[in-house]
Amino acid sequence: MKAKHAQSAESPTGLQQGGFDTMGLKAPGILTFMLSVILVVVAFVTKFFGATIPVISGHEFYVLLLAHMLLVLGCMLRAL
Repeated sequence: MKAKHAQSAESPTGLQQGGFDTMGLKAPGILTFMLSVILVVVAFVTKFFGATIPVISGHEFYVLLLAHMLLVLGCMLRAL
């Protein structure tokens, strides 16, 4: 008589049987999305149209990086 082994839903590699493990991303909240868009627009206006905004002028790359990271965190975390 053959012994039956209980198969788990997860393989040793961490992947689910028959597919890939998903990250569980979600759409960001409207406030997170709008804040990210506003930061991008302000950085572009400062860089390409010569507007002078004291905190942002000269730091456009970091403002774009902040906007992108905010959007990524909004997709990954439930609270944003």
